[in-house]
Amino acid sequence: MKVTFTLLIFLFAALTLNAENGHDLWLRAKHTAPVNVVCSGKSPTLEIAKQELHQGWQGKANATFVLKKKHDKLIKGDGYRLSPDGIEANTDLGLLYGVYDLLRRQQTGEPITEQVENPSYERRILDHWDNLDGTIERGYAGRSIFWHGKDSLAVTEKDKKLWQEYARADASIGINGAVLDNVNASPLVLTTEYLKRVQAIAEVLRPYGIKTYLSVNFASPSVIGGLKTSDPLDPQVKEWWKNKAKEIYKLIPDFGGFLVKANSEGQPGPQNFGRTHADGANTIADAVKPYGGIVMWRAFVYSANDEDRAKQAYNEFMPLDGKFHDNVIIQVKNGPVDFQPREPFSPLFGAMKKTPVMPELQVTQEYLGQAVHLVFLAPMWEEFLKSDTYQEGKGSTVARCTDGSIFQQTHTAIAGVANVGLDTNWCGHPFAQANWYAFGRLAWNNQLSSDQIADEWVKLTFKPTPAEDRTHSTVLPIVWNINFLKPVKRMMLESREAAVNYMMPLGLHHIFAPENHYGPGPWWAPKGVRKDWTPPYYHQADTLGIGFDRTENGSNAVSQYHEPLRSLFNDVNTCPEIYLLWFHHLPWNYQTQSGLTLWDDLCYHYQEGLDQVRSFQKTWDKAKPYVDKERFSVVQKKLRKQCINAQVWKDACLLYFQQFSRMPIPYNIERPVHNLKDLIENDMKRKR
Repeated sequence: MKVTFTLLIFLFAALTLNAENGHDLWLRAKHTAPVNVVCSGKSPTLEIAKQELHQGWQGKANATFVLKKKHDKLIKGDGYRLSPDGIEANTDLGLLYGVYDLLRRQQTGEPITEQVENPSYERRILDHWDNLDGTIERGYAGRSIFWHGKDSLAVTEKDKKLWQEYARADASIGINGAVLDNVNASPLVLTTEYLKRVQAIAEVLRPYGIKTYLSVNFASPSVIGGLKTSDPLDPQVKEWWKNKAKEIYKLIPDFGGFLVKANSEGQPGPQNFGRTHADGANTIADAVKPYGGIVMWRAFVYSANDEDRAKQAYNEFMPLDGKFHDNVIIQVKNGPVDFQPREPFSPLFGAMKKTPVMPELQVTQEYLGQAVHLVFLAPMWEEFLKSDTYQEGKGSTVARCTDGSIFQQTHTAIAGVANVGLDTNWCGHPFAQANWYAFGRLAWNNQLSSDQIADEWVKLTFKPTPAEDRTHSTVLPIVWNINFLKPVKRMMLESREAAVNYMMPLGLHHIFAPENHYGPGPWWAPKGVRKDWTPPYYHQADTLGIGFDRTENGSNAVSQYHEPLRSLFNDVNTCPEIYLLWFHHLPWNYQTQSGLTLWDDLCYHYQEGLDQVRSFQKTWDKAKPYVDKERFSVVQKKLRKQCINAQVWKDACLLYFQQFSRMPIPYNIERPVHNLKDLIENDMKRKR
């Protein structure tokens, strides 16, 4: 029976597959049938909707499909009502979103029944950390698609084509905003020559419903405005921001607003002038309010002091709750430190009840193997969004605390730090595209499961649906589902936990090589460097144990969480083991829930992570008959490197921490293949 099944596989899958480079993302060409589209309205957005239907329809040939604008109280914002015969929406953009939903369902086989689909968040934004010289901070997929440097501000047809492709990809998953420059912003972005390029970008993005936003440097009034100060309460400074807003909205009438990183990591802010975050945010917010603009004020703040870094954002922003103007929204990273492989949610979520708060997620894998490691982030974000804050009783999840379900927010929003660059496949790694896709889908519907998102993406990205003029192997759907869809989905869904295992299990965090945030560096602590920039500050390893004590007897970070979480995290017996070393400093022989000592449990987690990546290699190799040669080869090479990296992570961390535990590595775990001395020396020399 097994031999017969194997023969069937190769009978239907052994023919040559078409080469694909990944540039088409989840919007690949496909077999289509003719369709009659009825739409009475006219607009650039509706023209796109009709075009998408004609070039992507997979329903009954010559069917009639109706796009209709109709006011419906059940439809919110740019939501829509979908049915087998048509789409109704309050806006043109709602109709376009409905078209993309319909085509997705046709391709994935999801049922098309009458239902209303409303977005979870009003504003669903990608934050591009792109610099004006074309480089990208924490970008791993080539240079910026928006900026090429001061000498390349002219807009070319090539630029416009790329921006149009980008906008289409965003709109297809419900993203409706893009911050075009780095949060570590250059004041030059607000000068006229750069604003004209922003205007050109906005014109291309607009028909797809993508609003443009800019990150701004708080000191801009003095740096480019010629003022003596940037004090937000100075009348001249207020006037400068109002005039700048007027200039921008004259060029870009639908400009979304500003993103501000202030008094963080050396960036200027209101505290430079003895003012509060609210003072700074409100001055800029007042400037854009007449035009419907918002200010997204980042809560990522920390400074060199003896306080636990994880506590600072809460300490600075909670006293200001209710003091921000209603078009200010506080943008908070999902965890209290910095996009770690696993963190508890930031205690600001749900705690700020009078001020809108929006989550900031990181799509680009700064701390998760960048464009090398296959790490599907939807499970991380699902875990975060479903975390219960208990701020308004049981069921006060992060999702409900930020989407307007619990608190009356003037604006709701969610942001993701983009992983998009000039690489042909946009994201550097074929599977990194899944994280862009997952962010958009969760921004639209924060109740979606990781399993559903992975299922959609794999079908849209790899399922054999070639254009009519191509030759392609005929693969039985059941064969493809069993031998490709199922194992590849499983690999994706396990990949985040695998990364946690081979990097920082049981609540360990921030033990990366500091210069690149890529490999392990638990030893890195040069003299004269701020302690909170060094891994030992976070893992606190010594001969007595390991972990950061954030209990009532330590930094008392647990006090920032609402009961019952405060007590739950504080008690080592009830603290979830995934956060064990985040909240507790424990002896090496502490007995974990597995019955093992803490040291042995760490060893087994590191081994499990390495074994998981090895299994991913096998999964992908078996998938070869169902993948085009180019994408198969790219992923295979990256998985090999990921496996090597996982071995380095395991060896480096266990050999380093063993110096403190003074305990043997369990005998049924593979011996390290590297020497600690060599790993440390190579890390010091490595420049990525």
